[in-house]
Amino acid sequence: MPNIYLIKDLARVSGYSIYTLKFYLKIGLIKEISRSLEARYRYFDDSTVELLKKIHSLRKLNKSLQEIKNELL
Repeated sequence: MPNIYLIKDLARVSGYSIYTLKFYLKIGLIKEISRSLEARYRYFDDSTVELLKKIHSLRKLNKSLQEIKNELL
């Protein structure tokens, strides 16, 4: 069973700031797996953590966010 993370937990596990994760959501680099109806919390899973590791590796190679987005999609 995969782990489920809130955005604050995803930030802690990935090393990214909440601000950066929200920006990545806005530009479509990452996507939430679901959202609670009442509180509107975003939920993520282990696949998002793996995706963030790939993004981090590509950023270390000086790839732009657009290049990364094109490569991952």
